[in-house]
Amino acid sequence: MWSFNHTVSNWPTFSFIGIPGLEAAQIWISIPFCLLYLLALMGNALLLILVKAEHNLHEPQFYFLAVLALTDLGLSLSTMPSVLAIFWFNVHSISLDTCLTQMFFIHTLSSVESGVLVAMAFDRLVAICAPLNYTRILTHSTVACLSGAAVIRGATLVAPLPFLLRTFPFCGANILSHSYCYYPDMLNLACGDIIFSGVYGLVFVLFTFAVDVVFILVSYMKILATVIKLGNQDRNWKSLHTCACHLCTVFVFYLPLISLAVLHHYTQNTSPILFTSMSNAYLLMTPLLNPLVYSLKSRQIQAALRKRFWVQRIIAGE
Repeated sequence: MWSFNHTVSNWPTFSFIGIPGLEAAQIWISIPFCLLYLLALMGNALLLILVKAEHNLHEPQFYFLAVLALTDLGLSLSTMPSVLAIFWFNVHSISLDTCLTQMFFIHTLSSVESGVLVAMAFDRLVAICAPLNYTRILTHSTVACLSGAAVIRGATLVAPLPFLLRTFPFCGANILSHSYCYYPDMLNLACGDIIFSGVYGLVFVLFTFAVDVVFILVSYMKILATVIKLGNQDRNWKSLHTCACHLCTVFVFYLPLISLAVLHHYTQNTSPILFTSMSNAYLLMTPLLNPLVYSLKSRQIQAALRKRFWVQRIIAGE
């Protein structure tokens, strides 16, 4: 058992609860978690290697995919230490500075991923609605600027969050409901007037995820209108098929995000096991599923994988 400080402290220690009611089985639960993290790391690393090594993948949409894979690697590495520390070593405590650092990277990388998804939607919009101008609009510098803008926006908007939290004293047991440090979770543990910090958190969500969702929806409305005007059914299907991977990635990212937000709102009526499972799925399933989606749906990625596989077999045969 841990001892919690029930007095106000300027340098508090936070505690993770793991999965409530399943403490005795945590060592067994760690096995699938470890495998899932390993698969996520390997899958995204493989995408990075393929995009770098295969000349056929040196296109804007795959450059964006490489940025997405790099972001997913960062998300996995940000949450993996605290999650595996709970299940492997029964370490449930984390210092304020470490917690704020983890929170900064989690929220920044989540914002970056959302921004990259917008850039990928723009890529599909130009490819389908203005194909003759595609190479002129989506240049290497454009890809770099859009990716850099996603990173700068995320880091700039998230940077005030740790400083806002440091202005508050923390009282009580300081038990976090996730296996990682999450801004709304930490804010709920703060003592004092948190109205401004709560409003800024809402502004952050509106200027990142809400704006990004609107842009993606508008982009696909324009894409759908353009595809309908084409008239040729085969061409319609081929045009929409190029968007399939991106649409799957959008759903994989935003559905757990929205579900976690809903659970946070109704946390008092939510099963602790369901709440903890969804919070882990939010940051684990996206890095895990994105490489799988592109491996199954993208013909170019499939061709690159087959090429690498046969090259390895030939080398092994020699």
